[in-house]
Amino acid sequence: MDTQVIIVGAGPVGLTLAIDLGRRGVHCILLEQKDAPQFLPKMERCNARTMEIYRRLGIAQKIRDAGFPRDAPMDVFIVTSLIEPPLLHLPYPSVAQAQVEIAACTDGSMPLEPYQLISQYTLEPLLKSVAETLPSVDVRYGCEFISFEQDDSGVRAHVKRGTATSELSAQYLVGCDGGSSNVRRQLGIKLQGEANLLQLRQALYRCDDLFERIPIGKGRHYHVADAHSTFLIVQDSTRHFTLHSVLDSDEEMKTMFEQTVAMPVTYEMLSCAPWRQNLLLADSYGEGRVFLAGDAVHLVIPTGGLGMNSGVGDAVDLAWKLAATLQGWGGPRLLSSYGIERRQIGARNVEASRHASRGRRAWRAAYKPNIRDKTPDGAATRASLARIADVEQRKSNEMIGAELGYRYEDSPIIWPEAGDAPEPNFMKYEPTSWPGARLPHVWLSDGTALHDRVGDGYTLLRLAGAQAESTALAHAFARYRAPFAVLDIDEDRPRDVYGYDLLLLRPDLHVVWRGSQLPDPNRLAALATGH
Repeated sequence: MDTQVIIVGAGPVGLTLAIDLGRRGVHCILLEQKDAPQFLPKMERCNARTMEIYRRLGIAQKIRDAGFPRDAPMDVFIVTSLIEPPLLHLPYPSVAQAQVEIAACTDGSMPLEPYQLISQYTLEPLLKSVAETLPSVDVRYGCEFISFEQDDSGVRAHVKRGTATSELSAQYLVGCDGGSSNVRRQLGIKLQGEANLLQLRQALYRCDDLFERIPIGKGRHYHVADAHSTFLIVQDSTRHFTLHSVLDSDEEMKTMFEQTVAMPVTYEMLSCAPWRQNLLLADSYGEGRVFLAGDAVHLVIPTGGLGMNSGVGDAVDLAWKLAATLQGWGGPRLLSSYGIERRQIGARNVEASRHASRGRRAWRAAYKPNIRDKTPDGAATRASLARIADVEQRKSNEMIGAELGYRYEDSPIIWPEAGDAPEPNFMKYEPTSWPGARLPHVWLSDGTALHDRVGDGYTLLRLAGAQAESTALAHAFARYRAPFAVLDIDEDRPRDVYGYDLLLLRPDLHVVWRGSQLPDPNRLAALATGH
């Protein structure tokens, strides 16, 4: 075969998948129809969980260096314009401030990495440059994926480059090709949910001095209280801005930008295009040897920033399972667990996006045309909108529970545990080691993060001097040739946070099993590896 995995689509999800596969030694070809990454605004924030993932891939600092300045505040404003007193100001820490808070946190309630504002047109070239350094990754831009066939032995993809069409063969194919996914359509998989909820225009502007001149305070989002759902987003360079608004023409977008800024500035509108809000989830995340990830399987409203970040979660879940299967130690249930695990998170994040979007619609519904009037009625409108927004806008900006608190339920590769599992909460993160959950971040006494001590295979954590014999479990994993290590942490803090002496972790830092005495080691190893 030409390669082991063909990836269709070189957005952040496809590139992350290629990087994770490449660092695991899996050979893959990444196909992208465009000739090069495009300077177009899409996503603009890597959330905390995504930055933890990028830390494990060894690229978190590169992303921070390329993104929004670490000392710039991440505040959110609701305004009538950038020069009038804000109706509401929600302060959020800069990356530097968040890192200080995380360094002082000892109870597992904060992520290892804070969020990072970085525009997709900055992130994509960065990820591309990383992927191209990996010997087993072949990045091919200017290659249009046409179609595929699959059978029990592999997948054959038909690819067009220029006027020539060729065929590539691989053992697996992954469609990371966006909301209008050609791969998904060929599989006959449908999207279900709410489509075309609202159509807006999005324009990208360059305005070199605007950020420094904003008189009401620096931040990242400026929501305009108007009849057009207008909001202004500061991009990572602080010289570029995107404006979203329900308007009919590009020319109106220029006028709206000027009205929102409300002071003389020199600017250039670089692009403008309509986009639609959708809340959609695919019926399935793949079929046979073909899988789907990212926007190909879930389309969310950007409220809460869960779109691209959900796709990165898809990529890292699928990467280690593909690698395990190709390397011969992954059992038949390993790859089938991908759709079981990630589709439930897709459904959860669609609902979280709906939750945040309803919040935003709630405060926007309080808008009245008299909002600027210097009258008692105008003051009442401003006060009412601000009061509602102080509750409802937070649903877009404070969904740490959705970012960190997701848990894989009823997965064939997670040990079932009796009892009442933690209730999901979009807005609040309660650290838990319940099987299926992400391992909470804990600092060790030497200042290192426990996450950083965990390798890329399965890890048995033995905490606070636990003496459990691990030889039989090591032998059980060895029978499958699965990577396995024991990590002894003789400190009280992790034991206090996790609540158990022993935890079995899988390569993506999710908990497989926890307890004080190991169960049947053969059964545990077989379940964890998909056998």
